[in-house]
Amino acid sequence: MGRRSILSINHPFPGGVHPKGNKNTHDFPSIRLDDFSSVEILLQQHVGPPCVCVVKKGDHVDVGQLLGRADHPMSVPVHASVSGEVTDVSFVISATGAPVEAVTIASDRKFTVDPSCIQPTISSSEDFIKMVRSAGLVGLGGATFPVHIKLSPPKGSEPDVLLVNAAECEPYITSDYRQICEHPDEIIDGIIAVMKWIAIPRAVIGVENNKPLAAGILEHEITKRRLDTKADPNITVKSLKTIYPQGAEKMLIYALTSRKVPPGKLPHDVKVLVMNVSTLRFIGKYMKNGIPLVRKRITLDGSALNTPGNVNVPVGARIPDVIAASGGTKEEPSKIIMGGAMMGFALDRIDCGIIKANNAILVFGSKEAKVPPESPCIHCGRCVDVCPMNLMPTGIDQAARRQDTDGLEQFYVLDCIECGCCTYSCPAKRYLTQSIRNGKTLVRAERTRVLQEQKLRDAETMHRAEKEERA
Repeated sequence: MGRRSILSINHPFPGGVHPKGNKNTHDFPSIRLDDFSSVEILLQQHVGPPCVCVVKKGDHVDVGQLLGRADHPMSVPVHASVSGEVTDVSFVISATGAPVEAVTIASDRKFTVDPSCIQPTISSSEDFIKMVRSAGLVGLGGATFPVHIKLSPPKGSEPDVLLVNAAECEPYITSDYRQICEHPDEIIDGIIAVMKWIAIPRAVIGVENNKPLAAGILEHEITKRRLDTKADPNITVKSLKTIYPQGAEKMLIYALTSRKVPPGKLPHDVKVLVMNVSTLRFIGKYMKNGIPLVRKRITLDGSALNTPGNVNVPVGARIPDVIAASGGTKEEPSKIIMGGAMMGFALDRIDCGIIKANNAILVFGSKEAKVPPESPCIHCGRCVDVCPMNLMPTGIDQAARRQDTDGLEQFYVLDCIECGCCTYSCPAKRYLTQSIRNGKTLVRAERTRVLQEQKLRDAETMHRAEKEERA
């Protein structure tokens, strides 16, 4: 029971970059903010079809009450994050620019919890997976993939290891770090629950080696469990080399297990389940109080802010209100990014609500927001050197600008994880990541067109065959 489980491991994947960490808020405890007059809660905050609204204008709702029913297997429900009156149900333009149905609630500031929010009872893996879905849980690392789908791999692909992503390699963001510092017990509770109900024999927590305190806190909690339960939970903490994008799913899998996820495949194809540390903490907490995913811990940082920090806010709290409640700005923001500086996206509309996927809001002044102009590619190959997926970003860029879908397919554009290493390292300041995103859109649209044409041809062939048979 006295063995240490913090193990070091080298950086085994290709490429990667070393952006300045700017972890300015890692020592700032999370502050709960509640004083919001209203919230705007989107009914699609997950990968998959939107939810079906079950409330109407004028209804009173309580915290945790169902707002959006998940009818599609890939959907997860959406719940009220405040108590109060529904003042509007309408389509709004989301932060990504897409129209999404939203429920606006005027908060009564009482935060009355709905009576349905009770500690769940679990007696089987099916119960556990249903519980996770009913909680409205999506991956909190930013991908918003429904967690209940992750927990239900195809037969024959059952995971033999749970990998816990605590790398948090993005610059500025420290919200996961604060989860570890403030709630290590609930993180371990969540890990043990997933291991028990999904029948996974061991877990490995990956923490970058620039976060020794986080690794030590987790190790202390694991040791405490061994002593309290007189049993080894079989959870190991491994120290990862600090390099971006160490926390990307495929990179983390290779770093911690030496397993390679083939192109077009998923972690379950190599018998691995990857979950973010904040996702697991939520599971640990939900199993105690039964309150669904209605709040989000986010990092607020950037040169335009008066008071950077980590805040715990209701899902749907509007970004300007969150900024104002945390201390406001010292200069007019020139760029606001939802997410990290490398993989986040700049907002062209900030009057929108915090969503489940948010882990940071970065608010920059004019100096940091200035975008350098592009110049012609000098064929230096730096983008190729730093690509962790062994792709050729400059080739993808050229094919995307030509709208050459065949070329994009040949350069494996859909394998790109959009980490931004190529853009970061490009001396010509090419907008490579944005170009690659455009290329993905072109390829997906072309694949959809080809599929639709094939379905039409198949239908015509069947129709002709039926006519000939009748004749």
